Amino acid sequence: MAQTFDQKITNNGRNARTMSALTSISGPALKGRRSAAAVGTSAKAIAAPGTFRRIATKTMKFLGFSMLATAALVFLFLAIGPRILGYQTSTMLTGSMAPLINPGDVVVTVPTPITDIKVGDIITYHIPVEDQRVETHRITEITTTADGGVAVQTKGDANNGIDPWIATLQGKTVDKQIATIPYVGNAIRALREPLVLNILMYGAPGILVIGMLASIWRRDPSKSTPEDAAQPQAASHD
Repeated sequence: MAQTFDQKITNNGRNARTMSALTSISGPALKGRRSAAAVGTSAKAIAAPGTFRRIATKTMKFLGFSMLATAALVFLFLAIGPRILGYQTSTMLTGSMAPLINPGDVVVTVPTPITDIKVGDIITYHIPVEDQRVETHRITEITTTADGGVAVQTKGDANNGIDPWIATLQGKTVDKQIATIPYVGNAIRALREPLVLNILMYGAPGILVIGMLASIWRRDPSKSTPEDAAQPQAASHD
């Protein structure tokens, strides 16, 4: 019994030394893992704002360039194009020519010699009655006036009857429809509003400037994170 008791004491001593050695080994390892976890958490916390800034900067740049591109295209289409290419644009306000031309569509016309027009052509002209508004209708009949001029009878495709007037075309040319751009008329009317024009003129450059300044001032987290992460690790090993 004494020998058995001594053996138990010896075994308990060995177990105690083993546990102490394991504790001394596992202590630094646990500290290292905790330090690494803390570094990873801080790196994620730093990276998240950086990612958000990059996305916000790219979004602002995209919006700025889109607004500038839209303003440039509208300016070219409405101001430069007619002067260089000679076409004219007008917005259809009624549904008299539906479904070919619907309200809000833009009608593109070119000056065409009156002698070249024929029945079935769509022309844009001033009606000879009421307020002499501009109308875009299809020619149904062409006649010659007593003084050698050209008069036309017109009709809207969606109307039940012909127009209640005969229009004598003035000058040597008449605007003939060559193309229709759907829905653009509504956008053009909106772009002509003072508020929208001011946004395009001042808002787009402002967004671009802010985006460029943000790209210059922002700090890249990927460059600072490794250095910041090395300091806690070195402290943990000491």
